Amino acid sequence: MQDALAFVSGKLGREYDLILGGERLKTQKKIHSVNPARPAQIVGIHQSAGAEHAELAMRSALQAFAEWSRTTVETRVSLLLNAAEIIGRRSFEFCAWLTCEVGKNWGEADADVGETIDFLEFYAREALRLAAAVPPIQYPGERNEIHYIPLGVGAVIPPWNFPFAIMAGMTAASIVTGNTVILKPSSDAPTIAVLFVEVLEEAGMPEGVVNFCPGSGATFGKAIVEHPQTRFIAFTGSKRVGLEIHERAARVKPGQIWIKRTILEMGGKDAILVCADADLDAAVEGVAASAFGFSGQKCSACSRAIIEDSIYEEFTENLLKRVLMLTVGDPARNSNLGPVINKAALASMLAYIEKGKKEGRLIAGGEAIASPDGGYYLQPTIFADVPPRAVLAQEEIFGPVLALIRAANFDEALAIANNTEYGLTGSLYSADREKIDRARREFHVGNLYFNRKCTGAMVGAHPFGGFNMSGTDSKAGGADYLLLFTQAKSVSETLGPVKTR
Repeated sequence: MQDALAFVSGKLGREYDLILGGERLKTQKKIHSVNPARPAQIVGIHQSAGAEHAELAMRSALQAFAEWSRTTVETRVSLLLNAAEIIGRRSFEFCAWLTCEVGKNWGEADADVGETIDFLEFYAREALRLAAAVPPIQYPGERNEIHYIPLGVGAVIPPWNFPFAIMAGMTAASIVTGNTVILKPSSDAPTIAVLFVEVLEEAGMPEGVVNFCPGSGATFGKAIVEHPQTRFIAFTGSKRVGLEIHERAARVKPGQIWIKRTILEMGGKDAILVCADADLDAAVEGVAASAFGFSGQKCSACSRAIIEDSIYEEFTENLLKRVLMLTVGDPARNSNLGPVINKAALASMLAYIEKGKKEGRLIAGGEAIASPDGGYYLQPTIFADVPPRAVLAQEEIFGPVLALIRAANFDEALAIANNTEYGLTGSLYSADREKIDRARREFHVGNLYFNRKCTGAMVGAHPFGGFNMSGTDSKAGGADYLLLFTQAKSVSETLGPVKTR
């Protein structure tokens, strides 16, 4: 990893072009991706696609779709498997890029790269399974078939917090099913995205299948979402932006002959419930890891710990001791917590902390940490005695800020867990089978875990996606995910003599 960091440090500051139909283009306006641990260090300089580039991007994707949609599934699968092999060989290099561009420590970076490889391999094999699907019933006298055909051109709009895995996963699912893509990465993490596109090119991807277009969401992003020939939008990010995309996509434009499909993964206000009968040490570790891994910058992060009253004080004391052991600093040195993503995010978190001081009792952290390199660091922060309806307990903060909520019993704890507009992840620590079975029925989240942390979904084992305002429950990494990027065509032929010539 140290060798990889040294290697990548020699490549920082390079300028990257737009990639449209295989052509490299420059724009007058630029995007500067910086290292959040030392913002003066430029990771990559990127072109900024504007609304005027939307038509060119669409034309390139449509032209490629005519051929790619008719390419055999085996060829498309081979592309993903080749890309997975390349990334596997260069895994430490990609880990180092993640450390530099978004501030991931070594473990978090390794998990991101590993998940990227898992997505590529899993969707490749799922595409083969989908291509072999047959109707469950063969009607007498007919040959009945089901074909899952591609939709068309899709906009893929990934987040900065898993800039490799989520970006690559949504892109891979799109192209392995025969679609072509306009990829608009986050302006905080465009370098990882262009490196992935270069891997796809090395792996054999034809020109125009993935078009790399970093740019402003308010200009280029809006233009692509609203374009009448955009067939679907795959988005991961905030609730606000996701709902705006959903609304814009729902408006039918002149010349549009389909209803656009939105595949949305949005926010969370995730809770871990700790019962009096739980393994307290395991619960403390699970809450600490879920709340403060990658500085809480995960939609799956635990931002509420709901504790039964009889163990509340003991749990709080033990958690505080554990969190005070965490280190905050340069992720290149593998600190437990690195920087938050940018200055605006840090300011937002500090504003929530000020609100929290009026709602609960600050028992740890609460302040930004000055850095000689100007990095955006925040202490891991815990508020105790937070009311269930407080702002701190309801709104997604997306940082290392945890609210501890006291519950009289399991009934109340479960009610509190379900009292937000979100429904992404949740966890229960308990040794009581009856409580576990009830939570399985009544804890309303898309990803529910028992006696383990609420982060770290594994591709294939834990299909990921949430309820309510957490998105469309798209279940990334699940057996039915590729269905979202296809449309089913039923074909039936009456058996009998057919003339040929």
